[in-house]
Amino acid sequence: ASEQRGDLKAAEAALQKVDSNGLDVRYRRASLLARQGKAAEARKLLQPDADASDADARAMLLAEAQLMREQRDYAASLKVLKTATTRFGNDPDLIYEQAMMTEKVGKFDEMESLLRKVMEIKPDYHHAYNALGYSLAERNQRLPEAKQLIEQALKLAPGEPFIVDSLGWVEFRLGNLAEATRLLRQAHAGRPDAEIAAHLGEVLWSSGARDEARSVFAEAARRDPSNEALRETLDRLKVKP
Repeated sequence: ASEQRGDLKAAEAALQKVDSNGLDVRYRRASLLARQGKAAEARKLLQPDADASDADARAMLLAEAQLMREQRDYAASLKVLKTATTRFGNDPDLIYEQAMMTEKVGKFDEMESLLRKVMEIKPDYHHAYNALGYSLAERNQRLPEAKQLIEQALKLAPGEPFIVDSLGWVEFRLGNLAEATRLLRQAHAGRPDAEIAAHLGEVLWSSGARDEARSVFAEAARRDPSNEALRETLDRLKVKP
C-alpha cells in the first residue's frame, strides 16, 4: 500500500519488519532501494550468503541482473550475467539472459553467437529462435532468415502471443501489411501487452486505419504508460494517444 502511494521509504521500512530472508522479500526491498537512488545498497541485499547452495547463488545472480536491467544499467546487468555463466557453464537460461543484455549494449554479433549456443545446447529452446528472429526483423536485416527462425519458435511453442507478435512484425518489415495485421490482432487478443499493442498500432497506422491505431495506442498507454517500446513508437510516429 505504501509503494502504491509512492512512499518508497515507508514501503521499505515495512519490508524490513517481515520475518523472512527469502529472495522475494530481498528483491522487493532491493527494488525499492534502487528506485530511491541507492543502487549499491540494493545490490548488497542480493549477494549470495557464504553458505548458499548453487541453486540459491544462481537465483541471486539472476535477481541482481534483473534489478540492474530494471534500472536500465545494462552494462552492470551484463557483467553480473557473465559472472553467472562463467560459474554455471552451459546453462541455457543464463546464456539467453546474457544474450539479451548483450543486445541491449549494441553487441549484435555477440548476441547472435550466444543465442546460437543456446540453440545447440537446447534445440527446443523457443525463446532463442524468437529472440534472434525478432532482433533481425527489428533491425530490418536478413528478413527471410528472421521469418524462418520465428516460424521455428512458433512450431516449438504454438500460439504463443509474443512469438505471433514477432511473426507479425517480420511480415510488416517484408511489406505484407494484411498478414501482419492479422497476426498482430491475434497476438494482441491473446495478450494485450503494450509492446504488442505498439506493433499492432504501427501497422494499423501504416495501413491507414489511424482511428483504430489511436484507440490501440490509448488503451496500451492506460495499461502501461512507461513502456519503452510504446513510448518510442508514439514519439517516432508523432502520435498522442
